[in-house]
Parts: sequence; C-alpha cells; structure tokens
Amino acid sequence: MEISSDSSRIEEEYRSLPPLYFILTLIWFISVCSWTFNTCKNRHFQTNRLQWTLATVPLIKTLQLTLSFLFWYSCFYHHVCSLWISFGVYVTGILFQTVTFVSFLLISNGYCITCERLSIQERRITAALGCIFYLTHVGYRASVPYFSASLLGSSDFERVLLPVGYVISFYVIFKHISQNLIVLQEQLTFIEDEEIPAMHEAIYTKYTMLKKFQNAMHMMAVAELAILINVDNSIGNYWLRLLVREWAQFCILSYIGWTFRSKDLAPRFSVMPVIKSLGERMVPPIYSIEMDAATFKDFSTHGWHIGVPTSPKKGTLKNSVLVVVQHPHVCRLTPPDTHSQTVA
Repeated sequence: MEISSDSSRIEEEYRSLPPLYFILTLIWFISVCSWTFNTCKNRHFQTNRLQWTLATVPLIKTLQLTLSFLFWYSCFYHHVCSLWISFGVYVTGILFQTVTFVSFLLISNGYCITCERLSIQERRITAALGCIFYLTHVGYRASVPYFSASLLGSSDFERVLLPVGYVISFYVIFKHISQNLIVLQEQLTFIEDEEIPAMHEAIYTKYTMLKKFQNAMHMMAVAELAILINVDNSIGNYWLRLLVREWAQFCILSYIGWTFRSKDLAPRFSVMPVIKSLGERMVPPIYSIEMDAATFKDFSTHGWHIGVPTSPKKGTLKNSVLVVVQHPHVCRLTPPDTHSQTVA
C-alpha cells in the first residue's frame, strides 16, 4: 500500500513535465529560427563567424529539450521509457554545457571583437579547457568511479570537484574579459589624447559589448552557484525548480545573444588585428583620399586597397567618386621587430 502511494505521488509530480518541456522546446525553437533569420539577413554587415558559432548553443538546447519531451511523453502516455532517448538527453545536455562554455571562452578572448581569429596558443587552451569541462560533467552525471577519489563519496564529489571546475572556468573567462577591457580602455584614452574621432565609436562599441558580456557572466556565475548550493534530489516541486532554472538560463543566454547579434555596427568596427600581438597595441591610423572612377581603374598598389563608391544610388557607379582607404598597420610599442597585419 505504501509502495503504491509513493508511485502515485511520483507520477503526479512528474506528470507536468511533458507540457513543460514542450513549451520550453517551442520557445527555444523560435529563438533558433529568429537567430538564423537575423544572421542570414544581416550577414553582409559582419563577415566573421561569431554569430554562426553562437547559433550552435540554442540549436543543441532545442534538441535536448525535444528529446526530454519525447522521453516523458512516451513514459506517461505510451508507458515506454526509452533508454536511447534518455541517453540522447544525457549526451545533448553535456554538449550544451560544453558548447556554451566554449562560446563564452571565445567571446572573452575577444574573438571577432578585438582580433579576427585566436592565436594557436589561445585555441589550444580553449580546446583543452573545453575537454576538461566536458569530462568533468561526464564524470559528474554518469558517476564514473575514477572521477572521484576513494575517500570521497558521490555527494563529496558533487560538493567539491564540480564547484572547483566552475570556479576555474569562470576565473579564466573573467581574466580574459578584464584583459581585453583594459586594452580597449587604453585605446580609448589614446584616441582622446591624439584626437582621432574616426575610431572612437568603433572602439567604444567593442568596449560596451564586452562590458555587457561581463555583466552577463556575473549573472551566470550567480545562477550556477545557486544551482550547486540548492542541489536537491527530492521530487517535491521538481517541475517548479526546473522551470526557474531553465527560464533563468534562457534569459541570460538571450541577453548575450542580443548583444552579439548580427547588426549594422559602428564604422571601422572590423579594423582589428588578424591575431593578437604580444606587445602593446595601439589604434591603427586611418587615412583616405578621393579619386574618380577612371583614375581608380588604373590604380594599383598594395598599400591602398579598398575602393568605396560614395554615390548612394544604384546604377550611378560610372560617375561616382571612390574613396580609397590605406591599409592600416598596427602600431605597437613593444616588441619593435614583429607586427601583425590588420584588415579594414
């Protein structure tokens, strides 16, 4: 009689999960479609791949929620709890956490914001941290014996090893964000001192984006800490705790996605070094001259390489004036013997 009562209570607590997962799946699916449409529509504004990289986060999350809905729906309405679907939920959940963390690392390193691509060392560090993050979550969720020491039980592993992994991860992210913010702040100071208004809006836009991302990471760190502190295996109000966790995660990731969405950015936003340099970087100089189309046709040099028609009307390129922008080179204080090219 007691076993039957417990089973009915468990079934009643979990019965609200199928509609809850369906609603969450629908919300994330709409966000994926909106993100893809906006990126395709405005991809001519930005030639980098940051937006497509970030698109994998809501895509994997949608897949995880879809599998969760199918699992609980089949359990309650078809009385078949598929092991393969549950395994798919397990795998996609870990992939979502890992891809999200790697995306945060890319943004914190200034990928497509302060540099066109990461250096080899940065890519190796990002890949290594991603693997460690993935293996830690595999060990935590699967309770693999060799992930915990012989003197530590599963509860000790939960309280010690996983929070340590999160602390290290967020430390690396906040450290990289602070370094890039310091560089951008120095560039803004240099621009104001040297009176270069042409680059001020672009640098300030990058600084604002990273500052918003830093605030979002603070919210994410608090949310993850709250989840780790309030870990509760009881079934009471499970659906409510799931809803709060998923909704907080959606709001934070939506805020980050909105900050780094494809849009018409400030002029000269794409003027950035191909790879980060080791020395101190300064703002590249911007020069321009104007010439007619006939002169530009026979104009060839490696130093001046971009022709921009100034006429806003279509079909009037024949009589338009072309603005030629000099290829900027990063000026660095140290070391003087090496330099990184920049693109405009």
